Amino acid sequence: EEIRLLVPPRLQLVDDWRLVYSLEQNGSSLSTLYQKCEEFWGKRAGFVLVVRDGGGGVFGAYLTDAPRPRPHYYGTGECFLWRASVLPAIPTLASLPPPPSEDTTNAQRMTTIGVEKRWGSSGSLTPVTNGGSNVNGNGQGGARSGTSTPERIRFKAFPYSGMNDYMVFCETGFLSLGGGDGHYGLWLDNSLEKGVSSSCPTFGNEPLSDEGKKFDILGVELWYVGATG
Repeated sequence: EEIRLLVPPRLQLVDDWRLVYSLEQNGSSLSTLYQKCEEFWGKRAGFVLVVRDGGGGVFGAYLTDAPRPRPHYYGTGECFLWRASVLPAIPTLASLPPPPSEDTTNAQRMTTIGVEKRWGSSGSLTPVTNGGSNVNGNGQGGARSGTSTPERIRFKAFPYSGMNDYMVFCETGFLSLGGGDGHYGLWLDNSLEKGVSSSCPTFGNEPLSDEGKKFDILGVELWYVGATG
């Protein structure tokens, strides 16, 4: 829901998002991702990149243009980086220890158990929302974007800062977003196995992965947000 509210107004009413590329479904190859994007070149739409790292962290970016190798930076100030993290569950009153004045002779031992993170049943990296689904009714890899973010999910967005115009830069060997001072906001290698995320002037972001500047990649998805006709 938060990503939907940050995309350009013309796209906020688009309910069905189309899955363009999935590492799980299409293999670990940046060239395949570029190939899957060819039909969207030049379309007035948006793209949501989702990455899951080795520690289970989920983060990514919003792109105004389909990623493809080009000799220069491209994209507009509508691009942004984002990250989502699951917060510890708030203990209920029933899970708290009894007060000292209470008779505990027959009390049972109680332990707070963390709630397991559930991801989409289709293997999607996007979290399952309350009452929502990340696969549309025809099973074609669409997602309803109008559902609310699950409780206890912290979402952070890092919009364009105006410091430079280093939004998106892609070569056959890597995909990157943000730059300046020798740092990438988000960088993925050509095998989609290794990534880098640092603070960069373009988005004024914090590193997106809790694993550190360098991280292992477990999953990548790219979603198309726009008219399907």
